[in-house]
Amino acid sequence: MKTYQIHLLRHGITDGNMMGQYIGSKDIPLNDVGIENIRALDEGFVYPGAAAFFSSPLQRCRQTLGIIYPGVRPIVIDEFRECDFGEFEGLTAEELSGSKEFAEWLASGGNSAPPSGESGVEFGRRVCQAFEKIVGALLETGTPSAVIMTHGGAISTILAQYGLPEAAISDWATDPGCGYSVRIHPQLWSAARKVEVYQSIPLPKEEEDDYENEYFIADAPQREENSQE
Repeated sequence: MKTYQIHLLRHGITDGNMMGQYIGSKDIPLNDVGIENIRALDEGFVYPGAAAFFSSPLQRCRQTLGIIYPGVRPIVIDEFRECDFGEFEGLTAEELSGSKEFAEWLASGGNSAPPSGESGVEFGRRVCQAFEKIVGALLETGTPSAVIMTHGGAISTILAQYGLPEAAISDWATDPGCGYSVRIHPQLWSAARKVEVYQSIPLPKEEEDDYENEYFIADAPQREENSQE
């Protein structure tokens, strides 16, 4: 039976990442380090191509996708944005250390909502609903593969919910510019809402042949020399 692939990728580094800030809905760009790191990954490793591309609306995701896949215009899915940390946005744990609300939020494991923010339950629900819609669309249209450029929290949440082997959210953490490929078996998806997590990405160039189908390489968007994205 035909299977389908979805490649989940995390955006590159921002100033907020480097400073240890809570950056969720705040729309900040990649910094110079982030841009150079993504370019270095793109030059030294191999990313999978795909038949369809989706992205969080936040610019750090759209920038990262533009560097790796120049010329691609992704379908922007608002539900793939990072969790909204409300009044904690742009602050570090040290800056929030005296906050009662922050202590209560940490004690809840992030499942409660920060002031004016989004709870972990709300975040997980919207991200998972969006992922299920993408899987359903691939199966319905016969589209063999897709890239989803999103955030670390979204990737971890999706894989903790649907991934095989099963693992906790913290076990699915991934570095900037990296992620995981999942294989969708229609019968397994229909019966159990599970996907097979079969490799980390990107792959070293010597492992390029490990991409399962030449389609994913041959039909990948062509890279432009000296791209200034």
